Amino acid sequence: MKYTALMMLALFAATATAAEDVLIARMPEIFAKAAEHYRALDAAATPLKGAGDAKEAVPHGAKPHGDRRVPHGWNAKTGKLDMRSIYWWTSGHFPGSLWYLYEATGDEFFKDRATAWTETLAPNSKVTDNHDVGFIMYCSYGNARRLLKTDKYDALLVETADSLSKRFNPELGLIRSWGALNEKREFLVIPDNMMNLELLEWAAKAKGGDRRFDEIARSHADTTMKHHFRPDGGVFHVLNYDQRPGFVGVVQEIRRGQGRSCETAWSRGQSWAIYGYSMMFRETGERRYLDFAAKLADYAIGHPNMPADGIPYWDFGAPGEERDSSAGAVMASALVELARLVGGKKGAAYRAFAAKQLLALSSPAYFSEGDENGHWLLKHGVGHKPANSEVDVPLDYGDYYFLEALLRYRESGR
Repeated sequence: MKYTALMMLALFAATATAAEDVLIARMPEIFAKAAEHYRALDAAATPLKGAGDAKEAVPHGAKPHGDRRVPHGWNAKTGKLDMRSIYWWTSGHFPGSLWYLYEATGDEFFKDRATAWTETLAPNSKVTDNHDVGFIMYCSYGNARRLLKTDKYDALLVETADSLSKRFNPELGLIRSWGALNEKREFLVIPDNMMNLELLEWAAKAKGGDRRFDEIARSHADTTMKHHFRPDGGVFHVLNYDQRPGFVGVVQEIRRGQGRSCETAWSRGQSWAIYGYSMMFRETGERRYLDFAAKLADYAIGHPNMPADGIPYWDFGAPGEERDSSAGAVMASALVELARLVGGKKGAAYRAFAAKQLLALSSPAYFSEGDENGHWLLKHGVGHKPANSEVDVPLDYGDYYFLEALLRYRESGR
């Protein structure tokens, strides 16, 4: 690389103060605009809450739900909201964004609407056929219990953690991301799964929880650390582990997944990993997680294809193609936390880079005006470019981590 990550961080730190002052000064305006957007989004989505076009399959362990749906995105071709099943992997992000707006504004409207949307997701506590129940339930119910200071949802979250733990294979030391529990041909794992470990860490400490949840989370994080990254810190998206006797735990296949290729790093996957390992240090105090999170962050920040505004292309190997605002939002949220955990000059530089990202995301280049994207906040998200799915669109999880990053930044001070 022409510039090392440390050199880049030093450059960011040198101009940090002015950018951070601007971001802090703009916070009230950003949250006010976001609240206006989400009031309109909630009004548009509420009549569609149970009005899906077709019944969707009920996951293993769950009960039929009467086709209840949650806002996911925006269909530009039809000019309509994209509503997805409560079992869709992002279904917790819209309620979670409402919780963050309640936290940001104190407006009871957002508490009431967040509660209503959150409580539609309860059947997910019994789902065992995917790893995304952590996303679904902790982004919604996790924020509800935190902000309402209530334990009324704790049993549901512990049950969800138990359901997620059923996907853990002790021989491999990993939680299966995709596929049936008894699938023997493939054992697929993706970096996104790091985000679901926070639910397990919370449940390990909760009343009625189990310390084995922490053991599972650490095992998954450690085994992922060994295999899922190149020496330079770049991430693979999909690994297929062998389960045959004599070959258990061997990586039998690398797949590009949502990335450009097996030799490049998918930017949102890189952001999931920075976030996940920062969280694991926060929850366990294990230094290896902090050091690894910093290595992954340095790879992204110092990459020669990182754009000047800090919002990455959808893949680090796809310069000049679409940016992914969701990857930038996840990364910004992770960096604010990592900055606090690392401290010192390096922490200040991580914080400065996050400030740059948040200023970019809150600018007209990325922040939507009015109803141009169905009232979602961020433009230019990329879901799955190789499948030509959700390219250059608003994404509910982009909004969620953008709001989370702003709140983390505001709470951490200068």
